[in-house]
Amino acid sequence: MRIIITGSIAYDYLMTFPGSFSEHLLPDQLARVSLSFLVDSMERRRGGCAPNIAYTLALLGERPMVMGTAGQDFGEYRQWLESVGVDTSLIRQINDKFTASFFCNTDRHNSQIASFYTGAMAHARELSFHDAPRPDLVIISPNDPVAMVRHAQECGQMGIRCIYDPGQQCARSSADELRAGILNADVLIVNDYEMELIRQKVGMGEQEILRRSEALIVTRGPQGSVIYLRDRTIDVPAVPERRIVDPTGVGDAYRAGLLKGMAVGADWETAGRLGSVAATYVLECVGGQSHYFTWDEFKARYEENFGELAIDA
Repeated sequence: MRIIITGSIAYDYLMTFPGSFSEHLLPDQLARVSLSFLVDSMERRRGGCAPNIAYTLALLGERPMVMGTAGQDFGEYRQWLESVGVDTSLIRQINDKFTASFFCNTDRHNSQIASFYTGAMAHARELSFHDAPRPDLVIISPNDPVAMVRHAQECGQMGIRCIYDPGQQCARSSADELRAGILNADVLIVNDYEMELIRQKVGMGEQEILRRSEALIVTRGPQGSVIYLRDRTIDVPAVPERRIVDPTGVGDAYRAGLLKGMAVGADWETAGRLGSVAATYVLECVGGQSHYFTWDEFKARYEENFGELAIDA
């Protein structure tokens, strides 16, 4: 199956703060916050939603295509993605910009404060599915907001099965932009906080979304995820982690597992469980592309938690 993943391509600068952010936020001073956190460590990692999803999906036996824009510093990153089985032919390099950068500080409770530099990502709106080989399945993950609307509308017009994943762009996108993405997609996936933002900004709840969508998936961190269908609701538990290292990219891995399930025609419960297993591997490593597993290892961990898995890589 040809799967195209659109979304940000970035370098992640991951920092750790040994304290708690909440202890330094004074309720009566929130209107003029001015804080600096001294961090214990920092790592530069390959990141961005699209490559993160693609990396885990490649581990699961697919060869996904990433469609996005990167900067003059992307050469080594491209080689890495190709080496692990990701097709980068749809990634356009912008030679007068740097690749987008994600600066994330995580405290001891795994709460995060982050900033994102757009860089070359702003050119993603120049890309079109009309210039790409026709995919069987697309996920529109967080990216330039204009690009996200364009890609969703193209999928709707071209009849391409599509997952809309607005992620952190829920905060920046307008109600009209979010509505356009939702109404042109077959599946909406968000976390529980993003779902509340959509409810408030767009005025759409679960039932309104399901009138136009095949499924609504809401991830809930340690509480797992919920898959809303028109005729039933499926609760998918989180897979117990062997250790907690870094939450960055956990949601991207869940999406990769979900895509794998959809690619092989699995039912929604199995697809969600694949996502849950994939997500735990990332939680146990630093960054969204540091984990590794073979299909046999992944299948064994799935069956340890959920019973027999009747699909192949």
